[in-house]
Amino acid sequence: MGKIVLLRHGESQWNLENRFTGWVDIPLTDKGREEARQAGQKIKNIPFDHGFTSVLIRAIETIEIVLRTAGQTEVPIVKDIALNERKYGDLQGLNKDETAKKFGAEQVKLWRRSYDVRPPGGESLEDTATRTLPYFNENILPAASSSKNILVCAHGNSLRSIVMALDRLSKEEVVELNIATGVPIVYDIDPSGAVTNKAILA
Repeated sequence: MGKIVLLRHGESQWNLENRFTGWVDIPLTDKGREEARQAGQKIKNIPFDHGFTSVLIRAIETIEIVLRTAGQTEVPIVKDIALNERKYGDLQGLNKDETAKKFGAEQVKLWRRSYDVRPPGGESLEDTATRTLPYFNENILPAASSSKNILVCAHGNSLRSIVMALDRLSKEEVVELNIATGVPIVYDIDPSGAVTNKAILA
């Protein structure tokens, strides 16, 4: 039995400022670094074999802090663009509340939470899943199926696409799915690749 631990990066500067971040490379805040340290404490008893992260600094910094806190600095880390946050296109850098006032709260909720509605110039969750899930299915799930323990540090929407697949959520159900920063989600994976247990370490 292997484990997959999914972890959204700690709070970034633009999370703090309530801005759409997307692929803009924004660092963690001090609170985000503390969230990463707390996550490392929560999962330090899981001996990790591999780590995977996006190529964005907020996720890279988070996984490095987590593994250092867990005393597992020798774990190999693979960085791949497939795990990047969704592209928010024209919304990147904009304040979410101001955007809701301009376009309407329901429209912004569709852009942020729906499965197949793209923000202007950006990616939908479906688009994000199109690059994230093949990478996950080829590189991460097989390792866990082979009794390896895997840490994946990524972003709200790249992780939503993975959780949607693992939890078998519908397009309607995924609208309400939110991944909190710095909270490990632990899946037990059997040799067939099926989920046998899920725990959220809030």
